[in-house]
Amino acid sequence: MHAIRTFRRLMVPSRTLARYMVRMHLGRFFGILIGLTAILQLLVLMAVSDEIMAADGATWVSLVSFVGMRGPQLISQFTPFAALLASLLTLATLNQHSEVVIMKASGLSAHRILLPLGIASFIIAGAHFVFNETVVVDANAELEYWEAHDYAVDLPENTGIAGRVWLKENSTVVLVEAVSRIRSRVVLDKVSLFERDEVGRLTAMSRAEFAWYQDGKWTLHEVRRFDTKSHELTINDTQEWKIPTRPERFLALTVKPDHVSFPALWRSMHELEKDGLPTERLMASFLHKIAGPASTLLMPLLAAVAAFGVTRAGNLAIRIVFGMALGFSFFVADNFMRAMGEFGVAPPFLAAWAPFLLFLFLGYSVVFYTEEGQPKLRKKKAAE
Repeated sequence: MHAIRTFRRLMVPSRTLARYMVRMHLGRFFGILIGLTAILQLLVLMAVSDEIMAADGATWVSLVSFVGMRGPQLISQFTPFAALLASLLTLATLNQHSEVVIMKASGLSAHRILLPLGIASFIIAGAHFVFNETVVVDANAELEYWEAHDYAVDLPENTGIAGRVWLKENSTVVLVEAVSRIRSRVVLDKVSLFERDEVGRLTAMSRAEFAWYQDGKWTLHEVRRFDTKSHELTINDTQEWKIPTRPERFLALTVKPDHVSFPALWRSMHELEKDGLPTERLMASFLHKIAGPASTLLMPLLAAVAAFGVTRAGNLAIRIVFGMALGFSFFVADNFMRAMGEFGVAPPFLAAWAPFLLFLFLGYSVVFYTEEGQPKLRKKKAAE
């Protein structure tokens, strides 16, 4: 216990100061986030309200439902941005009231001054991750399902996992228009089979209205088969489909990272890996589920330029603008690398973590240069 207390005093020498800065940061963060979300939600609602109310039987309840589905997306999307603005506002206020000067005069380094904001950012990042995994993924899936049906009223429960899926088994190419789960049964909607010979020429085409997996085998229903050699069309009510593909593989192929939770995405990648299929694109999204909320931890470091530096080193407004420029640059780099990962151009780890690591180094460089490096240079020149 003594070692723990010693370490705590070394890192956070004053509980009162830490609580003061954490409360200040969290208060500004929630205020900015609520304001941003409300304004953006109003703008989005104004843009789509005509489409929502055009559905048969639509009422004000439809508008409320849209707000309930779109709101979590906006909150998740702008949480790091709100954390950046809250960090800038908190540090600029402390600097303007000379509270940073008092902290430095008491012997606190720049890193120990920023530590309480780091604690607040860690709380925000943890809550952001949990919010994404419990609320946002479901809201994304429901909103996309609703938009695909033109905001129809009284839609049945969304059982569709995703849309079109292409699959190759031996010499047959399979096209499935949609995959659904009804209770414990996986149903494939509108299944097309393209049978080919050894040299790749098309020999037959089959179309089934749906297929399901039961008792360890697939069954096609309402099947039409056309033979390209004999030009014969055969129709069967049901037909056994001898394909080794398990239902889990179809579910894994249809997964959308923004619509499933962290464990579900991991299971989907594991199913694809067992079948020898590439998972790099899903892995990039999987890693970004951690890197996205973790970006909040960078914001106090990128905003630190607003806290340090005396008046002769530059105007406070200029330093705030510089901090905002660093933050916006990070968001641009993060979105760019995420797109590169989803397209399979960049390796998954770099796509998710390269912007974080780059701006972590850049933020520390700025803090070291403005707060740690310059005083040493001035002392060296004064000694000379």
